[in-house]
Amino acid sequence: MVGIKPKDVAPCAAVKFFGAGTAACIADLITFPLDTAKVRLQIQGECEGSGVVKYRGVFGTITTMVRTEGASSLYNGLVAGLQRQMSFASIRIGLYDSMKQFYTRGTESAGIVTRIMAGCTTGALAVALAQPTDVVKVRFQAQVRLADGGRRYNSTLEAYRTIARDEGVRGLWKGCIPNITRNAIVNCTELVTYDMIKELILKYDLMTDNLPCHFLSAFSAGLCTTVTASPVDVVKTRYMNAALGQYSSVLNCAAAMMTKEGPLAFYKGFTPSFLRLGSWNVVMFVTYEQLKRAMMAANHNFTSTQ
Repeated sequence: MVGIKPKDVAPCAAVKFFGAGTAACIADLITFPLDTAKVRLQIQGECEGSGVVKYRGVFGTITTMVRTEGASSLYNGLVAGLQRQMSFASIRIGLYDSMKQFYTRGTESAGIVTRIMAGCTTGALAVALAQPTDVVKVRFQAQVRLADGGRRYNSTLEAYRTIARDEGVRGLWKGCIPNITRNAIVNCTELVTYDMIKELILKYDLMTDNLPCHFLSAFSAGLCTTVTASPVDVVKTRYMNAALGQYSSVLNCAAAMMTKEGPLAFYKGFTPSFLRLGSWNVVMFVTYEQLKRAMMAANHNFTSTQ
């Protein structure tokens, strides 16, 4: 990212790759209940045929889940979520600077178009590789305990096997196109907003390249990302969680939502989305910046003792 002082050693691609994945996993551990609440609110109206509203608001959803399914239900799909972040965030965030340099042919000057291209590229590449982990995560978060106490999936590995057996290998990449669209939007908004806000703060000496600067940049990125990505995110969640044959295509899913529930359906779960993305961005970017510095300092201390 921007803001590396001349006296500092710029982190290498490997440090950024590993640091981004680790920071994303830490952020997921802290914010996962909000993500689960978001998924439940997004699919509400699709599964409850009776028309009864089961979940109301972020904290109402969390309270209802804890009361009816136990506190552990808030972390349904956590294993798949961490698998997703370690592979997904490592690529889309960790390789962002490298992709900027690729498009600018190694120069430090990167305009808005170059940053958008870099964000789209790493976001699309990450989805193409990590989509199965996202499908399993959403399925786990969406499932509720059955009347007999059973569950749709009992373990992460079982979910991978069951989806592949019942829906084919393509089932593990279900919703890949809307997910690529969503993550192109998310990645561009999130990374470009963070990058440019941080650059402007440092350029005009409003703050130093430290925690308050990282916090403000990350919070702003989370807000902008939620506003732009929510409609695609809701469609992606509905489509990935749908039973086989429920929707003929992504566009059919979006059309059904518009017809049955109206335009506000595309912003279902907005508050938990913002709470989750805002807090996730803050934790992830602050941790990422500190991890990069810590790893480079450790590397410098190691090499200096040789």
